[in-house]
Formats: sequence, structure tokens, C-alpha cells
Amino acid sequence: MGLWNMLAELKKCRWVELSHTLNNGSPFWSGIPEGSVELCKTVFDYDSEMLRCRIHTFKFPGQFGTHIDFPNHFIDGAPGPEIFSVADHVLPLVVIDIRDKVAENPEYAITLADIEAFEAEHGVIPAGAFVALCTGWCHRWPSNDALNNFDDEGGEHAPGWSLPVVRFLVEERAIAAIGHETFDTDASPEAAREGDLACERYILDSGRFQVEVMDNLDQLPATGAIIFIAYPRIEGATGLPVRAWAVYG
Repeated sequence: MGLWNMLAELKKCRWVELSHTLNNGSPFWSGIPEGSVELCKTVFDYDSEMLRCRIHTFKFPGQFGTHIDFPNHFIDGAPGPEIFSVADHVLPLVVIDIRDKVAENPEYAITLADIEAFEAEHGVIPAGAFVALCTGWCHRWPSNDALNNFDDEGGEHAPGWSLPVVRFLVEERAIAAIGHETFDTDASPEAAREGDLACERYILDSGRFQVEVMDNLDQLPATGAIIFIAYPRIEGATGLPVRAWAVYG
């Protein structure tokens, strides 16, 4: 009964959806081939003589919509979802809001000075936390062009993480995972400078996971919330769409 009483108290809290709704027109990373998405294809329907019910099949890339990336997404030979328990997907949630910086520079990369300022106001980021970067980019969904922020030559311009910050969070704060609202982990200038998605490669190579294309981070407090992340148990997956949500009092 103790846990049930705790749940009754949790139900009184604020619950926030962190995943975008998906359909056949939802955007995805430009490197994924066209034709990779086919949702809710009917293979049995209510008027079927064989079995009168509706059954759908689904085709989508693992990195579709709000999704989780596992270490094997970038690191050859690294593990996939099998190393994470269900408890690993219920975590203290820290939200670092840099919307003001992104409003001035849509390619803004979070800095160590931003982390220092955050901790001065909200306290030290705790070990084992899920740290999410709030940029306001979620409001560009479901426009693929707006999410990529293409220039006239097709170049992408988006905010994100910097390698010094991701290293600091892993090595000095021992966080469990990161999340963000954009398609990519790295801010566009960081990726161009490194010639690689170095932040994403680093976080996955550390044995951690990340969640991309998150929604509604601007509805959460900086600290105090709990994040829940759920996805199908598909063996060997490098990434999967997730239903993620947060609860706070």
C-alpha cells in the first residue's frame, strides 16, 4: 500500500509530455532515405473475413521523432539497449534553459560559463541526473526546414551542446544521460569545427544514452522533476522512438 499511496501523491503533481506526436508526415534527419517511414499500414481490418479486427504494421528508422540513442549507434561493437535496466530510465531531471542565447544566435553552443551560472543559481548538478538542454527548438516541430534551419546552400544551423560541457557533465558531475530538442547533439558550428558529431560520439562512447528531439522542456523547472523514458524492447537496436514524460510537484 505504501507505493500506491506514493502514486496517489504523484498523480496530484504536474505531468508533462516530452515526446512529439508522430505521423507519416513527421520530419526526420535528412540523411535517412525517403520511404523509410510507413506508419499504421492496415493489414487486417474490421470487415476482414479471416479476422475481424484492425491490425497495423509500422516502418520507421530507430532515430525517428523523439528517440533514444544507445552506445552502438555511433560506436562499433558497443552495447545497445540490453545494458540499461528499467530503473536506468527513471532519473532526476535537470533542465538548462539557454533560450535567450539561442534567440540571439540560433547556432549557440552551451558553454562552461553557462553551466557555472546555472549551478550558482540552482545548485550543483547531481550525479545520476538526466540533463536536458532547453533551446526552444521544439516549437519548430513539425517543420523539417525549420528544425534543420537550412541556409540557401542547404547547410544546417542549429544550437546544441559543446564538447567541453559534455565532458564536464560526464567527468565532473557523473550524469546518467543528456537530452535536447534538436536532431543533432552538437551545435552546428561545433560539428563543422570537429568534422564529426563529437559530442554525440563522446556521450555514447562513455556508455551513456541520449534522447533527441524532445518536446515541452520549457514547461519544466530547472530542477526537481523526474523523467520517465519508455520504448519497445528490440534486441540490438541502435535507437528507438520513445514516449518520455516528466513529473514535478
